[in-house]
Amino acid sequence: MGKITKHLPSAIMTTSIAAPLAYMAYMYQKDDRQKQHAILRNFPLLGRVRYISEHVGPELRQYLFAEDNEGEPFSRLEFQHVVKAGKYNERLVGFGSDRVFEEEGFFIRNSLFPKLLEEMRVDNIEKTNTYKYIVDNEGLFSRKEHREETQEDPYFLQDEDAIVLGEGTCRQPFRLKGQVGMSGMSYGALGERAIRALSKGLALAGGTWMNTGEGGISDHHLAGNADLMMQIGPGLFGVRTPAGEFSWDAFREKAEMPQVKAFEIKLAQGAKTRGGHLEGRKVTEEIARIRLIEPGKTVNSPNRFVDYDTFPKLFDFIEELREVGGKPVGMKIVVGDIESVEEMVQIMKESGKGPDFITIDGGEGGTGATYQELADSVGLPIMTALPIVDELLREYGVRNRVKLIASGKLITPDKAAVALGMGADLINIARGFMFSVGCIMAEVCHTNTCPVGVATTDDNLQEGLIVDEKLYRVTNYVNSLRSGLFNVAAAAGVDSPTKIERRHLIYKDNQGRIAAVDNMLKRVQPDENSE
Repeated sequence: MGKITKHLPSAIMTTSIAAPLAYMAYMYQKDDRQKQHAILRNFPLLGRVRYISEHVGPELRQYLFAEDNEGEPFSRLEFQHVVKAGKYNERLVGFGSDRVFEEEGFFIRNSLFPKLLEEMRVDNIEKTNTYKYIVDNEGLFSRKEHREETQEDPYFLQDEDAIVLGEGTCRQPFRLKGQVGMSGMSYGALGERAIRALSKGLALAGGTWMNTGEGGISDHHLAGNADLMMQIGPGLFGVRTPAGEFSWDAFREKAEMPQVKAFEIKLAQGAKTRGGHLEGRKVTEEIARIRLIEPGKTVNSPNRFVDYDTFPKLFDFIEELREVGGKPVGMKIVVGDIESVEEMVQIMKESGKGPDFITIDGGEGGTGATYQELADSVGLPIMTALPIVDELLREYGVRNRVKLIASGKLITPDKAAVALGMGADLINIARGFMFSVGCIMAEVCHTNTCPVGVATTDDNLQEGLIVDEKLYRVTNYVNSLRSGLFNVAAAAGVDSPTKIERRHLIYKDNQGRIAAVDNMLKRVQPDENSE
């Protein structure tokens, strides 16, 4: 026994050296003989190091090497702003802004006589019961914090300032006391725990809405009793027959649900101006039942509605949906073909028909899965698209008939405020809400391997997402956004964010020159002399 003990350290050392060397020799021979990768065949060991570095490169850049203001689709700072708002209900920063002011961008025109708090048209009578974290001590290797129950101001709009969808057009208009809600995210694209946390958090915040995405209404959407906006995409999920045709019986069933407050016809999405895509590995038995599709089978829905390929047909469909359901009906578009948008608005004027609201999704929007060429280059970004639609609606005298919802990376109050100034009535946010329930921007939403259990239906991965923890972060995020909008409104000299207009915005280029936004948005008319 003593001899064994005496030689044990040297045996361990020998093994610890020999094993890696043997593995390296094995990999060397394997890579040297393979025919798939030239770099591994010519430089077996160095080539392997290259592939390892390439694999972990995104994580190294995200956490170690990228500047705070770098990174797409969101920088580290933007991500942290959302996380702080959700976890700590905090938006304060110290020492100054990290924005790169030399770059071009939009700014809010501040008033020399801003509004005082008591002058703001805000409804904070009923408080929101939530939880937030307090940091007790933060060191290099540890952080001590505790969660405590708190009552927070909800920052509702006053009753007379509420935004109403379907006012005067349907039996049950949708009245909103907040201007920020959740953009379409389907159950299936997100797992049930994420959907439940979002539903409960939005319901607790109140004055907001939850867009179901085109995947239909699940029990998880209903879990928190949040107000729902049901999206109907070209795949007709949730309102279709087994043969894939539209089912009026299924639609009536959804319209009779008290939580469903409005319907949205999805013509396109900013990140994918095509039909939806859902990997078969995400299509569980439950998701298949909700969508009326086959379990385990990849689903690619059409890139447009088969039966509604003109505006008159589409508007007739919207009118019938509104009449049968009794609730507001809107449509979601991506702006690129401006002539078609103008045709749509002209037909709205001439026919007296059309949607109660239009959701404008910018080309920079997010998605669980799309193709690179569509995400990068098809569709205009929101700050270009939004004023085009607003201007056309005003030009044809129908702006008062329709509300505009803006969507596209508007995850902080200042960006949302700029969109309101550009013509939006309401703001849709998707990825900001994903951050609030734990998303770390791993960018594997399409693989069903989301490491934090948000964009996955894998039960093991979802174990890490605790609904009763994350729901309060959703609530705090909503409240923080609304509070920030009132902050910006006060600075601009108006008593409500509903009154933020183009005159409150200014654009600065990278040479320091400024331009009033009104002058920038004048539509370029075609040259009459051009052929």
